[in-house]
Amino acid sequence: MEEANFYHALKIDNDRCIGCTHCMKECPTGAIRIRDGKALIHKDWCVDCGECLKSCPTEAIYVEQDDFQRIFDYKCRVALMPTVFIGQFSKYTTEKEIISAVMELGFTHVFQVEFTADMIHKEMVRQMENAEEKPVISSFCPAIVRLIQVRFPALVDNILLVKAPVNASATYYHKILEGQGVPSEEIGIFYVTPCAAKIAALKGAEGYSSTIKGVINMDTLYNKVYHILKNRPRGYEPECELPPPLTKKEMRWSQTGGEAKHFSGRCLAIDEIHNVIDFLERMETTSEVRNVDFLELRACDRSCAGGVLAVANRFLTAERIMKRSMNRDKVPMIYAADNFEALSYLRQHITIRPVQPNPKRLYDGTIDEMLKKMEQVRKLMCYLPGIDCGACGSPNCQSLAEDIVRHEAQFSDCVFMQRNMEKHGKLDQEHAFRIVEKTWGKDRLNKDCYKKGAKYEGL
Repeated sequence: MEEANFYHALKIDNDRCIGCTHCMKECPTGAIRIRDGKALIHKDWCVDCGECLKSCPTEAIYVEQDDFQRIFDYKCRVALMPTVFIGQFSKYTTEKEIISAVMELGFTHVFQVEFTADMIHKEMVRQMENAEEKPVISSFCPAIVRLIQVRFPALVDNILLVKAPVNASATYYHKILEGQGVPSEEIGIFYVTPCAAKIAALKGAEGYSSTIKGVINMDTLYNKVYHILKNRPRGYEPECELPPPLTKKEMRWSQTGGEAKHFSGRCLAIDEIHNVIDFLERMETTSEVRNVDFLELRACDRSCAGGVLAVANRFLTAERIMKRSMNRDKVPMIYAADNFEALSYLRQHITIRPVQPNPKRLYDGTIDEMLKKMEQVRKLMCYLPGIDCGACGSPNCQSLAEDIVRHEAQFSDCVFMQRNMEKHGKLDQEHAFRIVEKTWGKDRLNKDCYKKGAKYEGL
């Protein structure tokens, strides 16, 4: 089986990281450890959900992005904008004001991500009708797709093989521009992303696709647009060509429930990655979940409105999008007669390749060797305290036991075991202190008061 080669957009700034364990505790896949006083991400287990970024108190975890000036490498510069970006602004700011500000920054075109939602929906229905395995699972959220590959590999065949709106709309609009006589090499489509997972999915192991040339983090673009809007004179009337209007269905497609409400049968919409994991575990291990036809799973709370790169409150963002979508029940403009060639091209390229499992491999070796290692973990758990304090640099006792069996940690890393070993003369204090330094760094215990010669009695 060919393993997926994951690209990751989440990075750690070691100069800012203080090894506080917040990220390690929040990581839903247990991909983070503390070593030498710094957080380390196990790349094969990370799904780029961004939970670590949200929990970091020192902003040591960040999402990489392309240089904004890269847009000027192309004559035709397209901002591929999701509706959640419009939702960052209050109802008093019109879409025309927002889009005109985006174009003032240097873009020549603005196109909305959800424009292809109806076409995507029709393909999803077609695949759903022919599916042998139920429930079928939406491929909208790349963090969820990767989560299934890593933690629930038996469910990869349930994922619908349909392009996400960002990919479908980039494919469609690129063809539109080519039809207008713009050379392909002059077209630069840049996606405005609300999350790290979409960057990772778009860039992938082989770089960006032929249609998407880069990404712009949503918080970066928001700050630039806000600055323009704030400094406009009173009564300013923007002039720009607006992109085709979206229908109510299209505007709400990226919100929680935006997909599920348009399918027949028993359909569930679940957001926030810990909720998703809990549900999928129940589905795998119990008979509690039955007769579900479709699952809309999103990694962020309130879906893309809660993305880690969004600026506005997620609940306000979702409300704004709902209100802006009112009175928009029209025929989707994607089916306009003058766009037939691009529409036909999208129909032929609306699907994706089958998703490959890439299970979270705890142990290497043959089946027998893996079983022996699992038994070793079980025995280790009989001795470890089960407190899950994280002082060993692993998120919990189970993870520490697994790290020990993989030779990535030692039994003496547990502070409770250290005290027990000291008590029975199997470990001296100096050695125990070196173990703590290995996990938490040499300077972690050197507080200012100790450096100045203060004694415990004087504290």
